[in-house]
Amino acid sequence: MRRPTIKDVAERAEVSLKTVSRVINDEPSVQASTRARVQRAIDDLGYQPDPSARSLRSAQNYALGLVYDNPNPYYVIAVQNGVLSVCRETGYGLQIHPCDSSSPNLASELIDLVQHSRLAGLVLAPPMSERNELVTELVAHGIRLVRIVSAAADPQDGSACIYVDDRDAAYEITEHLIQLGHSRIGFLWGGKSHGSSWERYKGYEDALREYGITLDPDLVVEGDYSFDDGFRGARRLFALADRPTAIFGSNDEIAAGVLAAAKSSGMNVPYDLSIAGFEDSPFSKQSWPALTTAKQATQEIARHAAHRLLQEIREHAPSKPLPNEGFSPELVVRGSTAPPRPKG
Repeated sequence: MRRPTIKDVAERAEVSLKTVSRVINDEPSVQASTRARVQRAIDDLGYQPDPSARSLRSAQNYALGLVYDNPNPYYVIAVQNGVLSVCRETGYGLQIHPCDSSSPNLASELIDLVQHSRLAGLVLAPPMSERNELVTELVAHGIRLVRIVSAAADPQDGSACIYVDDRDAAYEITEHLIQLGHSRIGFLWGGKSHGSSWERYKGYEDALREYGITLDPDLVVEGDYSFDDGFRGARRLFALADRPTAIFGSNDEIAAGVLAAAKSSGMNVPYDLSIAGFEDSPFSKQSWPALTTAKQATQEIARHAAHRLLQEIREHAPSKPLPNEGFSPELVVRGSTAPPRPKG
């Protein structure tokens, strides 16, 4: 069956194409009875306006942009699905724009994207969302945006955001390992350009300090949010004379790399080595043993970011700033963590 058109709606409702367009664009100059008749025809036919065509016919844009640069495909897919679900519910289109967060021309690239694609606004995922100079320049050009950021509390910096308390969740993971009896706990960083890496490290550091465990810099290894860096970082920690009995990877991909390195070295997880990750990606449940992690509702976080962006777009100049929303990942204990083997 062919897709119903605006002409079909006009014929069904016995009105002009212009009247249908006015109803679709929610213009106030349509009588209530006519609006109801057009809406009934839209519902009966299952007509869905094309967002790009709506943008061309009106002064308002009906597409959002999602901007990201992240090596973790599970995170990216979850964010895309969250934003896309809101766009489908509200009749907006979505343009997905992967980019290089370190590019010196990123601001002009995104300004051109918004102008040429007639985007109503942007959802900025980390790490772009955490580049203050980028956000400032985009806002100065009148671009509406909402950021997804890692922060222990609302940044209250005048820019709309959805914030995620990675620090507290990382504290909980480290505390869980300490309470199992571990004191030699390795930490594998994600990319340092990501605020989440710093927040997760601070949570790890805070837990060690509050439990009176001296932080050994040899147990902290830099890297990126990737399986390969998890594998390499783990092998580096295994080479220490006093190797760790537990390793906390900054995300589940890193933790999966640690798990592979441990198995290739003949270790029994969790008895020779406990492993914890972060984010609760699909394979954290499918690995053997399944990974202890922090459950992060990435798709729901992205949905809230898209809803917030639509609020910003529709309210234009709200009388008072809209409140930012916060999320807290939750500790999920699975089979990859256990008390360390007794020495001797």
